[in-house]
This record gives sequence, C-alpha cells and structure tokens, in this order.
Amino acid sequence: MKPAALICAAMLALPLPALADVLTIQPVTENVWAIVGPLEQRNPENLGNNATFGLVVTEAGAVLMDPGGSWKGAAMLHDAIRQITDTPVTHVINTGGQDHRWLGNGYWQAQGATVIASDAAVADQAARGSMQLTGLSQLIGADGLEGTEPSYADITFASDYALELGGQTLHILHRGQAHTPGDSFVWLESADTMFTGDIVYVDRILGNGAQSNVKSWIAAFDAMAAYEPAHIVPGHGPATDLPKARAETYDYLVNLRTRIGALLDEGGTILDAPGIDQSAWSYLVEFDSLAGRNAQTAFEQMEWE
Repeated sequence: MKPAALICAAMLALPLPALADVLTIQPVTENVWAIVGPLEQRNPENLGNNATFGLVVTEAGAVLMDPGGSWKGAAMLHDAIRQITDTPVTHVINTGGQDHRWLGNGYWQAQGATVIASDAAVADQAARGSMQLTGLSQLIGADGLEGTEPSYADITFASDYALELGGQTLHILHRGQAHTPGDSFVWLESADTMFTGDIVYVDRILGNGAQSNVKSWIAAFDAMAAYEPAHIVPGHGPATDLPKARAETYDYLVNLRTRIGALLDEGGTILDAPGIDQSAWSYLVEFDSLAGRNAQTAFEQMEWE
C-alpha cells in the first residue's frame, strides 16, 4: 500500500479535481472509505454512478462494494480508487440487483477481480438486465454505455458468505428482499463498519419500486441494525451512523406501511395513496418525484397481504 492510502482525512474529503462533479471520497475509518456519487438521476456525467460505493484496503488487496453503473462508470470509479491506493482491487461485492450494483462487473473482471453476489441478486440481475440497459441508454447515452454488457458474479451464495483477505473478514449477508430481491449487507467487524447497499438511503428518499418489498425491507434493516455498527456506508448518501440511517430509511418505511395500512382499512384506493402524510421526509432529495410512487407501490404490495 502506498502512502496515499494513509492521507489525512481532511485531504481525502476534498473532491477529486477530475471527478469533482461526480464522485467524492469520504474516509470512514482506518483503511475504509466511502466513494459518494450524486443523489440525482443517472446522466451522461455520472455514467450511472448515482450511488455510494465502499472500499476496504487490506495488505492482500482491496475490496470494492459495488462496481459502478456501466463499464465507463467502473473506470471512473477506478480513477477515484487510484487516488486512495495503488493496491489492486481483488474482489468486488454486488450488494444487490440495481444497475450500479452490478453492470460495471465486466470492467473489474477484466482487471482480474473476483465478483461475489447472492443467488437472489444474480437472478434479479438476469431478469432485469435488458430493461436496465435500455433505461441506461436513454439516461447516460450510447457513448456512456459503450462497453457495458451483463456479467455475473464468479462466486454466489444463498444467505451468508465470509470473504477473508489480508487478515480481514468481510461477512456478506443476504436477509431478504429490500430495494431489490437480492440485497445484501457487508459487515466488517474489525472496523465496526457496515456497508448496506440499498438497504439504507440517507439525504435522499428511497425508491420503493416493483422490485422492492417494504415489509421484508424493514426486516432486512432490522437484521443489519442488530450488529449496532458505529459506521454505515449506505447505498445512497454519505457515510453516516445508525440513528440517521434509521430516521431516513427505517422510519420512512414504517410510516409507509402504517399509513397505507390505515388507508386500506378505511376502504381507500390506490388513487388515494399519494395523499398519505409523508411530510416528515419532504426535505430529502427526490421527495417530490418519488413519494407518491412509493405510496402507490406500497398499496399494491399490501392490498392482498
């Protein structure tokens, strides 16, 4: 590991000159970083990297949580990593089935990295990959998507996998459907750090889509929170702590189920769902564009429970 891996936190917190509008490096604790992408939609500038990625550097190689949203997005992410360390990325963990959680796999496999994902994540990636590529072509453009092809994990697991590397053990745990069917969280006990993927959103409202399930998402959050991590690297937003993660993800999900449940009891319809009270989270980025859809999707999920 070169000295850059030990650069002081104050310097690492500064945006990279070439990447200032897209990725910001945030130190979390010793040899652990968050690489924070923008909170807004995918576009040609961010190349699908509108998410947060995690990095752990060990004596035997670096582990990257999520590969980037496209081949070129992965290369951009690699440029950011080079500002931290010249230790090669030997392993990439897919924390779920959203595009930025796996469509950069091919780039990293070409560098010699081994990709790890849950069985459920790979199944979801295979089911939605064509749709995701079509959507990305509209959002980041044909040039941005160039070189991106579906490429799946080299190692898969049903519920638990332990990656041992350079004296560190990363526990990769799939506890059910959250934002996507195969979401996993990654526990690095030695650093008291949890990488949550899309189980946790901060500073931005979460997205409850057709691939999501609010009820099991709450259970997955509970399973993650049981470790009581001091540090959380979320799927969106900067590194944070458990109280903020709970306030902006868990409490929001519970509010959705509580208010949609009351609406169903009152005989309301899906057209009434966007009118439920979500105002406590109106400060979150993308609230206006997603809150109503989130409510309607929760209604569909709960209508036949």
